[in-house]
Amino acid sequence: MQHKYAALLCIPLILLLGCGRGKTVVTLAGSTAFQPFAEKLAEQYMSEHPNASITVQGGGSAVGIQSAISGAAQIGMADLVILPDEARALTPTVVARDGIAVVVNPSNAVSGLTTDQVRDIFNGKVRNWKDLGGADRPITVVSREAGSGTRSSFEQIVTGISLTRDALIQDSNGTIRETVANDANAVGYLSHGLLNAKIKALTVDGEACSNETIASGSYRLVRPIYLLVNGPLQGEIKAFIEYVLSDNGQQTIKANGLMPAR
Repeated sequence: MQHKYAALLCIPLILLLGCGRGKTVVTLAGSTAFQPFAEKLAEQYMSEHPNASITVQGGGSAVGIQSAISGAAQIGMADLVILPDEARALTPTVVARDGIAVVVNPSNAVSGLTTDQVRDIFNGKVRNWKDLGGADRPITVVSREAGSGTRSSFEQIVTGISLTRDALIQDSNGTIRETVANDANAVGYLSHGLLNAKIKALTVDGEACSNETIASGSYRLVRPIYLLVNGPLQGEIKAFIEYVLSDNGQQTIKANGLMPAR
């Protein structure tokens, strides 16, 4: 009989502690530009901290901020030049810097634009590649959705953009890349860390989007990557963010296409 009650008393302990197998769960949500980097960092962190479970979700920077505020995620990810007022209540940590590349299909003869030309394209003022030194073809403008950190940062740096109504709206950096890769007339913008051979990054004001120009400041389209926490950094949340800022974490960020925070 005593064994029976002992077993019953053990049940809540099993639920609470997992009989030694319980894990501390930390959820990140937000920036789709930083999402693949966060996933890689989470994998590395969990391999060194087997009692931690780090999950990573996208949704965009606006979702990251609101998730951190509401508690739906313990860490919000945001890639914004200027954080909105509602984020002031959060504890921000800059963990990386990211260039925003203006990209076209590799078949496009245009290799560079000025900031004014970029503005005119996305405003819909310039509608044909022949006006920019390219072929006589209509320009397909591809942009991120409202609430995207990449779009907000792009429009904060290239000021005066009122996005043309003809723009194709995509919900991630990855879908921007695929759309431009499959349309010879398309132009879009995305994270420097997601450039590949399927697309071509244009110079802007004569500067290429590269690690060197981002680091030197000569390439202007650069934004910080924030991890946002509601309250002070503590426990597993603090440990994970410290790992992202460690030499190992920052090397992972650099090796995969972003610039370290410092």
